[in-house]
This record gives sequence, C-alpha cells and structure tokens, in this order.
Amino acid sequence: MRLLKPEQFGLKREVEYGTPQQNADAEKIVADIKANGDEALLQYTEQFDRVKLTADQLRVTDEEIQAAYAHVEEDFLIAIREAAQNIRKFHEKQLRNSWMDLSPDGTMLGQIMRPLKRVGVYVPGGKAAYPSSVLMNVIPAQVAGVPEIVMVTPPSTGGKQGIDPYILVAAAEAGVKELYRVGGAQAIAALAYGTESIAPVDKICGPGNIYVALAKRAVYGVVDIDSIAGPSEIVVLADDTADVQYIAADLLSQAEHDEMASAILVTPSVKLAEAVIEEVDRQLATLPRHEIARASIDQYGAVLLTESIDEGIKVVNQLAPEHLEIITEDPMSLLAYIENAGAIFLGPYSSEPVGDYFAGPNHIIPTNGTARFSSPVNVDDFLKKSSLIYYSKQALMSNGDKIMTLARHEGLEGHARAIEMRLNKERL
Repeated sequence: MRLLKPEQFGLKREVEYGTPQQNADAEKIVADIKANGDEALLQYTEQFDRVKLTADQLRVTDEEIQAAYAHVEEDFLIAIREAAQNIRKFHEKQLRNSWMDLSPDGTMLGQIMRPLKRVGVYVPGGKAAYPSSVLMNVIPAQVAGVPEIVMVTPPSTGGKQGIDPYILVAAAEAGVKELYRVGGAQAIAALAYGTESIAPVDKICGPGNIYVALAKRAVYGVVDIDSIAGPSEIVVLADDTADVQYIAADLLSQAEHDEMASAILVTPSVKLAEAVIEEVDRQLATLPRHEIARASIDQYGAVLLTESIDEGIKVVNQLAPEHLEIITEDPMSLLAYIENAGAIFLGPYSSEPVGDYFAGPNHIIPTNGTARFSSPVNVDDFLKKSSLIYYSKQALMSNGDKIMTLARHEGLEGHARAIEMRLNKERL
C-alpha cells in the first residue's frame, strides 16, 4: 500500500468502460437477442454459463424457490428478514405523494407521481453471489408501488447445482414472483427488448460484470437504467484517535470485492498512516480472498498524507467516493463539510458492511466520482412524474400576451397563434 501526498496520487481516476472489443461483443449480443429472442438467449446461456436449457426451463418455478429453504441456515433467514425490514423502513421514509396547488385565478398546477409498471432486477453470479443485492433492488421498487418486478440471475450462481439457494430465498423473502435463470449481457438485452419467454421492462437495475455494464449502456434509451457501476470504492478519513485494526479491516472489506476496487486512507497522521499500511499487510495474509484484495491494494490502494483534517476534507470532496468513513475524534462536526460522497459512515462502529447488509440505506451507490451528481438507488428511481396544468379562462386572459411575447421572441409563431386565437375569441 503506497504512502503518498494527494498531489502524487492524482485525485481523479479515469475508468474506461470496457475495451473496444468488449464493447463490440456486448453490442453484438444485444443485437442478437433483439433479433432472435429466446433462440439467441438459450444459445448464449449454453455458451457462457455452460448450461443447456429449453425455453420452458428459463423461468424458475415456485417449487424450486420453496425447495431452496431447505438449503439455508436458520440464522441466515433471521438475518435476511430483519435486514429486509430495516431496508423497507428506511425507503418508506423516501416516498413522496402527488400534489396539486389551486390559485385564486382558477389555475391548478401539480405533479402526479406514478410507479413504473415493470422493472427488471439483475442479480450477479460470477466471483460471488449477493443475496443482499436482491433486497436493495427489489424493496425500493416495491415501496414505490411497482406492480411487476422481474428478476434475472445466471443459472449457475451456485455452481453445478444451479442458482444459489441463498439468492432464491432472498428473492422469496423480498416478494419476487417472476424469476428467470439467465445472466450476462444476454439477460440485459432480454429485459430491454423482450423475448418469447420474457416480457420487456421499463427499467433495469442491479450490478454485474463488465458485459452487463456495457449491455446496460447499449440499451439505455430503450429502457432506463440505474447506473453503469464501476469498481467498488472506500475512503476512510481518520485522525490519531482512530483504531488501526478497524481501518485496515474496513479498507480490505472493499478491496476483496474486485481487483479494481479502490481502498484509500486520508489522514494527517504519519503515525496512523504507517501503522495502517503495516496492519493491512498483516490482515491480508489470512483473508480468504487475499489474491483479489492484494491486487486491489497494490493497484488502487493508497494512504494519502495531508497537512490537516481540513485538507483531508478537500481531498475527500475531490474523490467523491462511493463509501466514506469518518473515524475522527468528533466525526459529526465534519459532516457539514462533506459535499461529495455516496454513503457516509460516522464513527468507529459504523463499519461499511453495516450499510452493505443491514442498517437500511441502499448499498447500490454511485462510483467513479459520480457521487458529485448522483445518488444511491432510492424510491424515486422507480417513480415517474407527470406535470399537471389546468389554466382557467381568467388566467389565460391575464397572461396570454406574455406567453405570446415569449413565443415570438423564439420565432415560434404557431405557438403564439395558438394563444392569440383564444384571446381574440374570448375578447369578442
């Protein structure tokens, strides 16, 4: 792990979304699914997942989901159920209502909030299976009132035995009624364009590998997407009062996600910086995913030594991290100065995994510095808004000339005449 000054590190990490070949491959798969539906979907499932299916085997049956309960432990059930309650309670506080405002002149303006009709949720397999991602995608959509939530996941998340039973149980606990055993770019294309077996959706959410990300980018505009997620990130802002072991463990909690994950400590303390570098190495030796974490720490890990905590805050705001932990003597006093961070964890006991799994806020958070302008997945992501305009005769007569002035200023005579025609008729 490198000890650097902020200017040596470079505070903006440019991440390319795939090589030209990866982009071309993803676009080819998307086009093939669009043109050939189930036939192409089954072909790619056999090619990439090494699972041969027929069209009538794509949908996971209720019996399979119920059978999965026999393969999970009771403590997992207790934890996933309580986590679901916490996530639901948090997101219910985000729900907004339609509103209307009636003016004395008879004008009524408002905003109508409606849920999306059908949402697709992607749950990855690959290096690990993530039951928690099921809850974080599905529950906000449910709170928003989305009537149709369809989930897709690769057919071999659990190895040869098929879909990971923990994912199936999480889906059942979250209330998913429609689930398909497909993954990769082909699953994204199927959700976007539909096939003979899978009806198209209005929005696609959920993390995945580079091909999933590129496919989501390719279908954006046909459907909405949550984001194009990059590698996971954590920044810890700490002073001399912080526990070295806690910091090292939290940095590694993100480094173990992916070789491209980023784990950074920002501190004015040389003593803490050197101790954390040593402790990260010590803890790495016994981490089960140490090869992945080691690659992440070596490539994208760093300790940034600042002149002060105030400079550290400026560094944090430039990095705009996905996850930010503040472990200082008085973390609450620094909160007002944090402008850019997807999720903020205050104090030594608010370890990042608390947010990943259990506390309630969503763990699908903007990456690659996009916390400067975007937000974690929330209920608003599953709502669409319609503006409501009711203009009375009195209001039009009062404001019509101003509307025509603005229209003619823009050279849109047809707009002006649409108003003028009404004014002339009413003034007769």
